[in-house]
Amino acid sequence: MPMGASGWEYLTTYRGTPQRTLTALHEEVFAGTGWIGAGEYESLEELWEDEEFLAEEGTHSILDIPRAVLVSEAPAGYDDLGTVRPLPYARLLHHFGTDRPGVEQYRRAMEGSALPAEADVRWTGRFVVLYTGDEATHFGVFGFSGD
Repeated sequence: MPMGASGWEYLTTYRGTPQRTLTALHEEVFAGTGWIGAGEYESLEELWEDEEFLAEEGTHSILDIPRAVLVSEAPAGYDDLGTVRPLPYARLLHHFGTDRPGVEQYRRAMEGSALPAEADVRWTGRFVVLYTGDEATHFGVFGFSGD
């Protein structure tokens, strides 16, 4: 992790699409105090309008990442910053032995360093849709941001 950046990881209920899940997670995290700048903004919109703060310091949380994209290729340019993207299929198989991991598999994998290292570009992250049987029930997201 680059100097000054903070790693973050969240496990939440899946809400039908990655972006809907991310939006709900933003609301939940914004309401708490575990991020830099907590209590200084009236709304998420006000926070995201403060481009100077976000560019120079950031919240060191998922609040630095407004968009979920569905392409799994590694972030390549400026437009890819501020995104979370799915862990590629081959990496799902590598870490979990399946393309439909469960919550406990994810928790165990996050205890090590290999899975978190998949988010290797600052101001971005990776997500994994987690399953209970055949149903997508949870969403694990991790990355790092801040300066």
